[in-house]
Amino acid sequence: IPFERTKYKMEHLIKPTKGTRRKTRRIGRGNGSGRGTYSGKGLKGQKSRSGKGPRPGFEGGQLPLIKRLPEKRGFTNIFKIQYSIVNVGDFGDYEGNEPITPSVLVKAGLIKNTKYPVKILGGGELGKALHFSAHKFSSKAKEKIEKVGGEVEEISK
Repeated sequence: IPFERTKYKMEHLIKPTKGTRRKTRRIGRGNGSGRGTYSGKGLKGQKSRSGKGPRPGFEGGQLPLIKRLPEKRGFTNIFKIQYSIVNVGDFGDYEGNEPITPSVLVKAGLIKNTKYPVKILGGGELGKALHFSAHKFSSKAKEKIEKVGGEVEEISK
């Protein structure tokens, strides 16, 4: 009878293609199965017994690798000064004549706040003469500002 003419669905006859499914390996089902006697666990010892084996990293009582490695070195310098960094190139399209101070930088969105001292770095190019007031300047930044005819003023915090 052709498939279309049957009044019953033939879904119960659908099978995966031969060779696509692998039979599960049945361990401990006799020597005839090829996985009997020791069931792939070798002979005696902790790993052949039932239950969980030794913890990860356990080396049989030998000093483990994690303890043989040197401990973390160094320290955190509590006197290190963290700066808010701004590049000279960020002022290429700056319109205005007032001096550039940390509060102006906050308004412009170049730094988040005045919590940290400001350092001007020499990245990028400066188009016109500007007056800068900041806590620190890199030598490249000073050179670029003064080359264009601008002024550099270091302020103390």
